[in-house]
Amino acid sequence: MTAARAAVEILKREGVSNAFGVPGAAINPFYAALKAAGGVHHTLARHVEGASHMAEGYTRARPGNIGVCIGTSGPAGTDMITGLYSAIADSIPILCITGQAPTAVLHKEDFQAVDIASIAAPVTKAATTVLEAAQVPGVFQQAFHLMRTGRPGPVLIDLPIDVQLTEIEFDPDLYEPLPVHKPAATRKQIERALDMLNASERPLLVAGGGIINADASELLVEFAELTGVPVVPTLMGWGIIPDDHELNAGMVGLQTSHRYGNANFLESDFVLGIGNRWANRHTGKLDVYTAGRTFVHVDIEPTQIGKIFAPDLGIASDAKAALELFVEVARELKAAGKLPDRSTWAASTQERRATLQRRTHFDNVPLKPQRVYEEMNRAFGPETRYVTTIGLSQIAGAQMLHVYRPRHWINCGQAGPLGWTIPAALGVATADPEGSVVALSGDYDFQFMLEELAVGAQHRIPYVHVLVNNSYLGLIRQAQRNFDIDFQVNLEFENLNSPELGAYGVDHVKVVEGLGCKAIRVTDPAALLPAFEEAKKLAAEFRVPVVVEAILERVTNIAMSGSDIASVNEFEDVATEAGHAPTAIRPFVGA
Repeated sequence: MTAARAAVEILKREGVSNAFGVPGAAINPFYAALKAAGGVHHTLARHVEGASHMAEGYTRARPGNIGVCIGTSGPAGTDMITGLYSAIADSIPILCITGQAPTAVLHKEDFQAVDIASIAAPVTKAATTVLEAAQVPGVFQQAFHLMRTGRPGPVLIDLPIDVQLTEIEFDPDLYEPLPVHKPAATRKQIERALDMLNASERPLLVAGGGIINADASELLVEFAELTGVPVVPTLMGWGIIPDDHELNAGMVGLQTSHRYGNANFLESDFVLGIGNRWANRHTGKLDVYTAGRTFVHVDIEPTQIGKIFAPDLGIASDAKAALELFVEVARELKAAGKLPDRSTWAASTQERRATLQRRTHFDNVPLKPQRVYEEMNRAFGPETRYVTTIGLSQIAGAQMLHVYRPRHWINCGQAGPLGWTIPAALGVATADPEGSVVALSGDYDFQFMLEELAVGAQHRIPYVHVLVNNSYLGLIRQAQRNFDIDFQVNLEFENLNSPELGAYGVDHVKVVEGLGCKAIRVTDPAALLPAFEEAKKLAAEFRVPVVVEAILERVTNIAMSGSDIASVNEFEDVATEAGHAPTAIRPFVGA
């Protein structure tokens, strides 16, 4: 069979059932093999970067998924670099397959010939241009091995067109995936960590995205319940422990954090981080974050330990392997009566949760964004998978929405490319076609890759997209306050074709409908909940993306700090009575 056909057969035997991409001359032999072999459903993207983000959303939605994105030579590969960067930054395995000019002319500046392997090297675990057709099976086998071994991440395979077309000897029935290696903690290491935890008075568990990658969320919750230790989920770990769990202490950080989360952390004296990387927007200034606390760090990547600051104990281990031992040893200690009573400390974290809340209930017109998230909490239940990337919409959403399950907050955390949300949501909805998928975007994120909505219309991929529109680069405008400017962040203009919009410029409803989807515009707070309910019905009926556009006030400053977790500027009113935060997990109690 051709090397291209061998590659497709390997995809199937490695568990790939879906791929996203755009065909082109240099990758057409691979597409011919994809069609002939069957068994892999292909979704045609409108932009190759969009295909890479779809692949990432697909991977994130289900344990064991590996999204595949495919493009031709030259600009297709360079377009996918942002997707590869996004994936490696958040430890997400995706496989990028590109076509390439014939091997004989790679050094002759042939049409759309670029050294994509060198370009992709810094943002992948491996990037290879295959020059010998007989190596194709081995390169694909190694790619899946690398994506799953150690810290997960993306791989790029570049296939010259002559390599794809060359016939090789390959028997798919003899193919076997390579064994996956993941470091595992020893019992001795876990016992030491628990000794340190037990010696503390006010311990916390910091639960990172590595726990979700390892499919170990239930083990983390069991360990927390055994020991009575409250849990701080990171942005990438949100959903590991349900928001309404009595041991959920809230999120910590400069931006995507809770008032009570930061307050709880500042009261702690011991922190056990599992599967997290101490991201700077979680920690802020390290002298404030680490002062007076002992740290244990468990991470699958040995070189991650000590990268940000030196823990008192570092353990290189897959999160699941470590948590299995943590649970085992904790059970033994509990049976022997050797676990301290943490009930008073845990109760204090929930008292802060009931008193330190942000206000969400406003009746203003134009809408205040906080009211949008309040109504989202009413409309979308625990089964909802939220998808978002960056901006004030993402920051405020993380402060005010509720997440109850792992893989139900799907957020591009470290890279944060604008435009990620729409294609990622399409990937998530492809992986969970009957699930409740809700995307959240500001107007600029939405406009970056809105052409991908046509993919949802063509392939009947339904989800609800909440678009909060203030016709401003809100996060950048807020950051420009430090420079005393408001420069090149205004998106408003008088739209000649939609004068009813005033200065809000782009008529998103017309654009969305022109792409084959449904849209609802909301200007009154009382109309938000009915619009969300209608959007769910339209998505179910027409099987296309449905956009709910909320017209916001032009300027809202969302709570954040520019330096440390002890000095977050709230900007807007906080809750001072129960009616100010009616959808809060814990009913408000005055200080």
